Amino acid sequence: MAGISAAAALEARQRDPHAAIEMGRSALKAARAAGDAREASTAERAIGLSLRELHEFDGALRHLRRAVRIAELAGSGRLAALARVSLAFVLSTTGRHAQALRAVNAALPELRGVDADYARMQRGLVLHYLCRYDEARREYNWAIEAARREGDKLGEARARNNRGLLRAYTGGLRAADEDFDRAAALYRELDQELAVADVRWNAGISASRAGDVPRALTMFAEAEREYRRLEVPRPALLINRLEVLVSVPLLEEARAAADRALAELGKGLVLARSEALFYRARIALMEGDLDLAVRMAVAARKGFRREKREVWEVGARHVELRAAYLSGERSRSLCTAMARVASRLDELGWRMAGLEARVDAALIAREIGDRRRAVVELTAAGAARRGGPAAHRVQGWYAEALRRDLAGNARGAQSALRRGLGLLDEYRVSLGAAELRALSGAQGKALALEGLRAAVAGGHAGRVLRWAESWRAGAMRMTPARPPEDSGLADALAELRAVTSDIDLALLAGKPTAALRQRQVRGEQRVRELTRQTSGGGAVDRVPAVRELAQALADAALVEYIDFEGALLAVVVAGGRASLHRLGPLDGAVREIRLLRFALHRLVTLPEHVDRTAVRAGAEHAASLLDRRLLSPLRRRLDERALVLAPTGLLGGLPWSALPGCRGRSVTVVPSATVWQRAVSSSRVPHDRPLLAAGPRLPAAPTEIAAITPFAGAASVLVGAAATVDAVASAMDGAPLAHVAAHGSFRADNPLFSALELADGPLTVYDLERLRNPPERVVLSACDSGLSAVRPGDELMGFTSALLGLGTRTLVAPVVPVPAEVTTPLMVDLHRRLGLGEEPAVALAGAQRAHADGGDAAFAASVGFLCFGG
Repeated sequence: MAGISAAAALEARQRDPHAAIEMGRSALKAARAAGDAREASTAERAIGLSLRELHEFDGALRHLRRAVRIAELAGSGRLAALARVSLAFVLSTTGRHAQALRAVNAALPELRGVDADYARMQRGLVLHYLCRYDEARREYNWAIEAARREGDKLGEARARNNRGLLRAYTGGLRAADEDFDRAAALYRELDQELAVADVRWNAGISASRAGDVPRALTMFAEAEREYRRLEVPRPALLINRLEVLVSVPLLEEARAAADRALAELGKGLVLARSEALFYRARIALMEGDLDLAVRMAVAARKGFRREKREVWEVGARHVELRAAYLSGERSRSLCTAMARVASRLDELGWRMAGLEARVDAALIAREIGDRRRAVVELTAAGAARRGGPAAHRVQGWYAEALRRDLAGNARGAQSALRRGLGLLDEYRVSLGAAELRALSGAQGKALALEGLRAAVAGGHAGRVLRWAESWRAGAMRMTPARPPEDSGLADALAELRAVTSDIDLALLAGKPTAALRQRQVRGEQRVRELTRQTSGGGAVDRVPAVRELAQALADAALVEYIDFEGALLAVVVAGGRASLHRLGPLDGAVREIRLLRFALHRLVTLPEHVDRTAVRAGAEHAASLLDRRLLSPLRRRLDERALVLAPTGLLGGLPWSALPGCRGRSVTVVPSATVWQRAVSSSRVPHDRPLLAAGPRLPAAPTEIAAITPFAGAASVLVGAAATVDAVASAMDGAPLAHVAAHGSFRADNPLFSALELADGPLTVYDLERLRNPPERVVLSACDSGLSAVRPGDELMGFTSALLGLGTRTLVAPVVPVPAEVTTPLMVDLHRRLGLGEEPAVALAGAQRAHADGGDAAFAASVGFLCFGG
């Protein structure tokens, strides 16, 4: 390090801060030996700024204050001023904005030329932190123009990066990206790798604000990889990822990330910690934990007040007020406070939060009878429908619908709600990843509920069905998007399978698995990140009219169950017309489903010598109660017709075949009427080679495959070591039939990692999503493989949603545990009937009827199978 100058160390801080610190220490040692105070001050400054890049803020402040003192003792006003500007940068980063502003203001009179421009840029940054956005923008503009005049590429890059972030937060998204592109290009010219990563990070924030989730996650992932390579910590990156997770919303993951951020963010990162509290409050609010939401919001607001960040403080206040509204408070004072918060958020550039607060104020005003105020607020909020990010326009159309309804324009209100949901569908299609599409449906809840409420009040069955369908299982109505072949997903899935196999081997050998499970968690997160970066496109299936459904149903009957504010409704389409039925509270059905599933589980798991009489009676009782609740009130409309059942999410996991009214009857279960119509009208022509596969550690599986082979024609048969994930997926691609007998697992915590166990590890939902052409018919004789996780909007996540969403016509799978040894006869009979040309639902009903008397375990396993799709 001999001969290294302090200026070189200072220049290297955003390229390699670790090396810059060593260079600075070497230069400091040489300067002290030579008695060169000016060089020593610059070296201290280089070390301090490098430590700031590594988030070692106490050390950074110590070295920068020392740089100021040394320069003052040497009589160099310029160097002392430059050190004060750098000190202001770190002070503001740690939330001490008033001190930072005093430091930079004290420095400015001592500086000229490029030095003054640098100070103006840093002053802009302090003002930016203080949410004094107009003043900050003026300082950034000054610094950029001055840097361009002087040919100062580094100064221009820094100012553009900062101005880009300011624009991202205040709505100038296109201009923000222009700044980021220019800053990144300049930093690359200067070989400033760390600074390029910082620009990527900020570009991710801009993409997040624009609602471009795939791009935001891609930018964050690229920045994070670069930070890891350079061994530079950026714990505050957690906060920006939090904002994306909350926007989708990926609530479970967001909650874990927020809790992790609060645990890991050190005392120096006070700004990030306050923001973590804010997002944790928002998560609690969305999850309905209002007490926690208020506690977190109050803590965040106090932090923002100390840090003098007004816009964040007002945002936290909105969370508090919204929690009061959701808890049932309705008062003029709450309305006034909400309207005041809305105006301030809008003035400060937080337009989406301002929109939400304005609509909240209008709803409160409407409920307390202040129609004039409600109209004023809704008119202002409705203007957002004309432009901006999709989320803004959706909220704007919701506000416009409410305004039209208040004006007595019911038809116009319905039209506005449909426009809003249509925009939301366009946005969701752009996301690509099935997970993001499914979860983002939550953003349409208010619009769909408003439309449904009006339809139910009017009592028109066709309109109720149309509004239920407009929001139900929307992700499955969208053209599926496959990740690019070079995305790295295939390698990530292969690595995850290897880790899973290692865990199984370790368990068999009695070895510890903690380290392997950590690798598994990291591997799963990698898979999720890669799929989420996929951009989408394509079309959204149109909701069919009642007459179209009636024509497709022919002699069958469709029953769509709807959760309407805790009450269960049913729309029946049969005989060419639709009818609306009220079935009472939903919670009773949910309780009875739990009892039925528990009893069926006991029937298949109790040892042979245990008397099952009472358990069977319990199962029959629960099934009868559900039948009386769900089917008996509809009996006159249903007659003896084949049934197509579209249950609402809380009825998920119900083994419909166990209900007396469904036994021996052709029953098809579908996520929605729209998905069913697409399945039955599919004209895709598969290739002519079925797939039959058996997984490991299931002695009955090869026997089952051998028994059904004669009915499957010239099939690809994969058993034992041949039944690998790649081989099974390849043979499944485009097959007319795929039957997999294997151990199955349903992951309620992460349903897309639900899996079928094959020779080399799990075949997950993510593997299925990579198929180019889905199999036409699928039979899974694996425990719980028909189960799905349910998200808002009756969005399903699991094997059922993946296969039907990709275009599979029919899936036969169980929603309860099914022992292979007692289900093999059922499966053989099913395939025999399919071979005779029976439709899947008819074939399954016939096989279940034939095997109903095979004993308690056989009964429970048999009725656990459902026919999904068309």
